[in-house]
Amino acid sequence: MQKPLQELLKEYDLAIGIFPQDATNYEFNEETKKLTVYIPSICEVGYKDSSVLRFANIITGYLEKGKLADIEGIKTKVMIWVKVTCITSEQSKLHFTAGIRKTRNRDAYEVLRDGIGVDKF
Repeated sequence: MQKPLQELLKEYDLAIGIFPQDATNYEFNEETKKLTVYIPSICEVGYKDSSVLRFANIITGYLEKGKLADIEGIKTKVMIWVKVTCITSEQSKLHFTAGIRKTRNRDAYEVLRDGIGVDKF
């Protein structure tokens, strides 16, 4: 039996709330470091810093200490929706790479939140 996703994220020094609360099913390959997270339906999550992330049903990336790289399946709104390709953690900050690098306070992502269903990714 695998540990909860939040526990895995904490082990790798990432905020436990970067995925929606109902993202409980995942696969993680210890050798390749590939992480695949399954979400019941496409959704958006608003965070307390007013940022919004949109999630596809399946999110993939490569997990290493303080970093989730080569992400597929997450977008953020920066005037328009742009693909998030990397999330890195540095003390109290999270850095989101989505065309440009955007730094946000980590504490906004330390609380699990429900996703709000949307029609398309």
